[in-house]
Amino acid sequence: MKIDSGSTAWMLVSTALVLLMTPGLAFFYGGMTRAKSVLNMMMMSFASIVTVTVAWVLYGHSLAFTDNGSELINRFVGGLDALGLQSLIDTATKSDGTGMPSLVFSAFQMSFAIITVALISGAIADRAKFGAWVLFTLVWVTVVYVPVAHWVWGNGWLFSLGIMDFAGGTVVHINAGAAGLALALVLGRRTGWRKDPMRPHSLPLVLLGAALLWFGWFGFNAGSELAVDGTTGLAFMNTQVAAAVAAGAWILVEKLRDGHSTTFGLASGVVAGLVAVTPAAGFVQPWAAMLIGLVAGAACSYAIGLKYRFNYDDSLDVVGVHMVGGLIGALSLGFLAAYPVLEQQNEGILYGGGLTQLGLQALGPVAVGLYSFGVTFVLAKIIDAVMGFRISKEDEVNGIDITTHAETGYDLGTVHASAVGSATGQVPQTVPAGRPAANSANSAPSTAEKKVEA
Repeated sequence: MKIDSGSTAWMLVSTALVLLMTPGLAFFYGGMTRAKSVLNMMMMSFASIVTVTVAWVLYGHSLAFTDNGSELINRFVGGLDALGLQSLIDTATKSDGTGMPSLVFSAFQMSFAIITVALISGAIADRAKFGAWVLFTLVWVTVVYVPVAHWVWGNGWLFSLGIMDFAGGTVVHINAGAAGLALALVLGRRTGWRKDPMRPHSLPLVLLGAALLWFGWFGFNAGSELAVDGTTGLAFMNTQVAAAVAAGAWILVEKLRDGHSTTFGLASGVVAGLVAVTPAAGFVQPWAAMLIGLVAGAACSYAIGLKYRFNYDDSLDVVGVHMVGGLIGALSLGFLAAYPVLEQQNEGILYGGGLTQLGLQALGPVAVGLYSFGVTFVLAKIIDAVMGFRISKEDEVNGIDITTHAETGYDLGTVHASAVGSATGQVPQTVPAGRPAANSANSAPSTAEKKVEA
């Protein structure tokens, strides 16, 4: 089939936008950590780009999006026909009539796999061995992400049932949220958690990261139509609407609950809205996207406090924002879906579709969440037993940037300079007299942290 140049151009742009989201996530997560951990946090995102890219080209795409010839096995995982992507070059365009080059589709899907893995890192900030994390990313994308992508998008068992997930609420966000929870439980709580202030060290970085994520999300959602048509425009508009409303809802909750609205709350609200609208972007009307954003912004602002109630240390609220936000978006389709695109899909309850689709929208997150949590927990335990997954308490206190990477994001003063010397074997440079050390807790605490500190 002849290549559709317009759709192909849009998909190349969308792929670049989604790839930009992972560096954006690095800024977002990096600003949320303490100053002594910012480089490590950002490196965890960038490392995901390296490992997932290699895995995707060698076998990931093939196992996610090809048929293995066995009807039973193909319900759970794909085949090996596209190892190394050579067959995608030979076939030129996809067989679905979109006129899109197969390699462009593969690159677009690869960008989703990358950011899904990177999202998990926020749950274990400050305390994971970098080498263990690199190994984890390679194995996790193979045994968790690839099968789940096949289940939902690659003619797997959830796809055949009629699950609706336009751009990854279940495949990306619930999947990453459940994995983040499992890792947080295996690695345990940070040293000083609930005692020491662990506030975002740079709110400008957080806002920059949120802005890049917002920008890239238009490719994430609108690009998932895999064409240029009316649904592309609908997904684009719904993405903007949900993010804006969720940001407003989050800071309104802060104002009513705490007496003030924060920049950190604004950025978090944006991301919560983007997460929630992801599974619904091409299936609902704009007014429904506003409702999804409103619910997500308010609900996630409370959900980030769950870790204090249940005493698990999800450092950067992967569970409270991504798993909860993804669940809200997935379930919303049971009520609000107006544009089902497959024969086995149904309209939402408000459009006379009955309870069938709502049941399916609950099944998907439960199945993916349990699978992701269970496999991740076992995988993390194995890695921990073989090579150790957590750095030592001393290294954590000194700062993972210095002790693991022999670098610092900022001039942290004489104490941390001594730690650099110890880690590198070099004589540390002293800080000139009268020069203030960097403040690693110079931003306003989050709502949940203020309650704990109080």
